[in-house]
Amino acid sequence: MSPGDAPLAGYGDQLVAGLLLTLEVALCSYAIGSLFGVLGAAAKLSRWRTLRLGAGLYTTLVRALPELLLVLLAFYLIAARIEHVGVVVTPFAVAVTALGFIQGAYITEVLRAAVLAIPRGQREAAEALNLHPLTYLCRIVAPQALRHALGGLGNIWLNATKDASLISVLGIFADVLKVSALAAAATKRYVFFYAVAGVCFLAITLVSTALLDRLRRHLGRAYVT
Repeated sequence: MSPGDAPLAGYGDQLVAGLLLTLEVALCSYAIGSLFGVLGAAAKLSRWRTLRLGAGLYTTLVRALPELLLVLLAFYLIAARIEHVGVVVTPFAVAVTALGFIQGAYITEVLRAAVLAIPRGQREAAEALNLHPLTYLCRIVAPQALRHALGGLGNIWLNATKDASLISVLGIFADVLKVSALAAAATKRYVFFYAVAGVCFLAITLVSTALLDRLRRHLGRAYVT
């Protein structure tokens, strides 16, 4: 069988490895973004004006600029800073941190809105019962906020899986989109290999949507009337 009869010949393993790298980038960047989001939401809800202004500037700048531009800026700024202090960090770590920094701005707003959706009377009731602030946060705020935020967080996760392909422009990562582009250029089968990449992203989305829907039903089971 000639290479022309088997378009995936020689590229199947690379595409699988690229898909796994894409998932790894998405998961790691989302985890980092969640950390930025929690800190950003806490700052926006803080009683200190300086923290609120800083968090507001962060979310405004990130949401105002194109994501590709932000990836390039964040990647090279973080890389330059790390090099300046003499810390040895892999390009992968820098890339997922850059993506996480971007996702964190959106997660900040989702978490902030979720916390504000909790009735104020519950805080007053917790104070009347003399609940410890940490107990109030973990037992009352967190479960309800997660339920309110799940839809937005799910959308950001789906975007994270697609944003993971932005690292392909850096030229040092063989993610599924980069592998598809290289295979398409080598075989001249552009539609086929880009369609394969599309199917990979579609599969991630379908599986993620099913898992998110199951989690939504689990979190909302106590609210079914």
